Order: sequence, then C-alpha cells, then structure tokens
Amino acid sequence: MSDEQSDTGTGWPQPGGPTRPGGPAGEPDPRPDAPDPDELSPLAPPEPAQPQQRPDDEPAVERVDDGATVDLSAVSRPGEPVAVSDGLAEPVGESVVARPVAAGRFRWSTAGVMIVALLVLLGFTLVVQLKTTSTDPTLGATRQEDLVRILSDLDARESRLQQDIRALEDSQRQLRSGEQGRQAALDEATRRANELGILAGTLPAVGPGLTVQFEAGVKPITATRVLDAVQELRGAGAEAMQIAGGDRATVRIIASTYFLDGDNGSLMVEGRRLTGPYTITVIGDPATMRTALNIPGGVVASVRGVGGNVTFGEREVAEVSALHAPIKLEHARPVS
Repeated sequence: MSDEQSDTGTGWPQPGGPTRPGGPAGEPDPRPDAPDPDELSPLAPPEPAQPQQRPDDEPAVERVDDGATVDLSAVSRPGEPVAVSDGLAEPVGESVVARPVAAGRFRWSTAGVMIVALLVLLGFTLVVQLKTTSTDPTLGATRQEDLVRILSDLDARESRLQQDIRALEDSQRQLRSGEQGRQAALDEATRRANELGILAGTLPAVGPGLTVQFEAGVKPITATRVLDAVQELRGAGAEAMQIAGGDRATVRIIASTYFLDGDNGSLMVEGRRLTGPYTITVIGDPATMRTALNIPGGVVASVRGVGGNVTFGEREVAEVSALHAPIKLEHARPVS
C-alpha cells in the first residue's frame, strides 16, 4: 500500500486534486495560458471584487435620492479636504459639498395669496380703464361729414373767443392811455350796459341769425326737447333768443327762463302758455348753430325719432324784439 492509501485509513486511495504540471526540475509551467495554481485550488476563498476604476482616476459620485433636496449654496473647491459624518459630506474648511435637505411641498402663505389677488385686480382695473378712455362709442359711430361739422363748430368757437380776447385787450390799452382814458371808459361802460341788457332780455337785438321751427308728429314736442335745443344754441354762441307759438305769443328766453309741459301738447314758458308749432328765433352764427343742432343723437335726431320734424331758416337780419320784464329791486341799489 502506498502512502496515499495509508493516509485515508480506508485502504482506498484518496483522489488527488488537480495538480499543476511542472517542467523539468519542478519549475513552473512555461505555457503562457497556464492557470494560476491558487485558482485551481477548491479551498481558496474567492477574492473580493475590486470596484471598477473610472477613466482618468475620477472618484465615483454618490447617487442622491430624487426626492431629496441638495443644498448647493456652498460647494467645496477641488483639493479641499472633506469630512464625512453620519453619511453627510461636510468640508473641513468653510464650504459644504452636499447636504441632503428634507423634501417638502411648497405652500402658499396668506400674505402671498393676498398680494397675488391684489396684483390681478390692479391689472384688470388698468385694462378696463385703458379701454374706456381710448374708445368713444359716440364719435366712433359718427359719419365723416358729421365729424367735419363738429370740427368746424369748434373752430368757429375758437375764432369767436380769440376775437373777444383781442377786444378786451384793446379796451384795456385804451383805459390805460392818458387823454382818451375817460372817454374810453365811458364808451366801454355803455357797450357793457348794452350787452348786459341784451343778455337780461331788457333790450331788443338784431343781427344775423337763424329760425328753428319744431313741428309735432305722433307725439307732441315736450319741454325737454325745447330746453335741449336752447342749451345747444347757447353752447354754439347764441346771443339772444325768443320763442313763439302757433298763436303768435312770444316769450324772451334768458338765463332764468323755464319750460314746462302743458295740457294738450302745449308748453308753459315763464308761466305763459304756448301752442305748437314752436319757432325759436336766435341771433348768432347760423352755420355753427345749425351744426350744433344736427349733431348725431342731438336735438334734430331726437325730435325726428318720435315722428316730429325740425326746419331751419337762415336770416341775414334776425330780430329779437320780445322783452323780459326786469325785476323790481326793493332793497339793493347800485354803487357809484
């Protein structure tokens, strides 16, 4: 029995493990693909797997959970030492490489909601204001011919005001002059008294003007329509006016004149009853006053809208002869 059989104690030879063939005189196997003898041993423990080294010796980057927030407010510079404590990377110096922050849901505060609501309300208000001020529905629907008439009316008013300004400046210069001062003052006082007398209705007046006749249709001419016509004429530069009815009754129109609806389609003017048709005689620029009454949506359009009619007659010399009785003063007296 050989030594191998005596070692097992059973008399049977123990199978031997794979042996590394050796060369002459026990030298290692010269074959280049010969396995390592340690790898052939079944009792050799497996070697731990080595981590795969990245190219250019770059350190592996630790993966961070997507649900976590990383504070990158301070990042360490290359070559700066970093200390690791409880799984959190902290630099030894001043900066921090990465610290996981607990993930949370963003919540609106009460002040934030109020600020946003106020900003939205402010923007809406600005938009509405811009649309309101930038568009005029009345002028937008006006025809080109009507716009031309309105522009002509405005030019006439401007020209009339410029003439008044020049006349007042001339009066001022004359009053300040030496020898002609007294006579100029007297003439100015007389002219002013005449103007006030015409405005007050105590003096008759003549001049170029216009006659406006209102004829009723299905509905009678109301006091509101007549008052609107008087206001439009005043705005167009009317200097003196009177109204006459179908029965030839005439009333002078001044600043304090009032209009009321009477019985059977009649009008009450200054307490006097007038029947239709009504004719207003006015002194002023005929073209300007006619344009003012023909403005879209104005007096003529409103009267014709209820079935009535308005006719015009230009006069080179219009006469306003009706007078208004002056108020008798009991306590006041002029100061000289």
